[in-house]
Amino acid sequence: MWRSLLYLLLATALLGGCSTTEEKDKTANWSAERMYSEASAALHEGNYDKAIKSYEKLEARYPYGQYAAQSQLDIAYAYSHYDEPDAAIDALDRFIRLHPDHPELPYAYYMKGVVNLDRNLGLMDRFVPTDASQRDPVSYAQAYKDFKEVVERFPDSKYANDAQQRAIYLFNSLAMHEIHIADYYMDRGAYLAAVKRAVGVIENYQRTPAAEKALVIMIEAYTKLELPEFADDASRVLALNREQGNFGSDAYEKANRSMLRRFWDYIGLDED
Repeated sequence: MWRSLLYLLLATALLGGCSTTEEKDKTANWSAERMYSEASAALHEGNYDKAIKSYEKLEARYPYGQYAAQSQLDIAYAYSHYDEPDAAIDALDRFIRLHPDHPELPYAYYMKGVVNLDRNLGLMDRFVPTDASQRDPVSYAQAYKDFKEVVERFPDSKYANDAQQRAIYLFNSLAMHEIHIADYYMDRGAYLAAVKRAVGVIENYQRTPAAEKALVIMIEAYTKLELPEFADDASRVLALNREQGNFGSDAYEKANRSMLRRFWDYIGLDED
């Protein structure tokens, strides 16, 4: 009886093994086209886990050709929706490195910007608009570079216009982030630190709404530091630019550069 039971257990194990092998080999004879169709179907259904595994298998089995290249883009999309931004960026970087002349190269750079833009969004941020300037600026700075590259390298692509709008949004957000830091220093009486942040906005983010706020901070900080001459300079520049509507123009940039240079020379901050 024990021998019969042993044979039965062995037979069951063998049958189970055959079934597992059969399941693993289901795609063994599939063409690249069929594997890509299977992966794409999963992607369109929102089954990102299945799509990722299918694309990975396709790349491993058919590393060359049109389906392999497209798979690198599609898997990046799947990773981004599967909350795996690092894997998405890796896939896009691999595509850019392996296919420098591919017609979808603008999309790859654009998608990098989208992934980096969404990287630090929480669940609520995806549904309820929040102030982007309050978030960690690191991924936003990288997203700005990605979108800017699309605009500069592929100005005639279908992604250029949207990339430009996103770049402007990010540029403004990065500028406002500096304003928030300057306000933080002002609230704590660190007026020199506040001035340095405001000056940074004037120098690096001239064509943003934050530049006007930076001048207001400078006026208050100079007053607190008992530097009335510089407070008056900042007030004159602010009034002039408001009157002439120069905020965001070359005239605005030129006027402020002279004022800032005088302050750097006076206080010696270039030595920091």
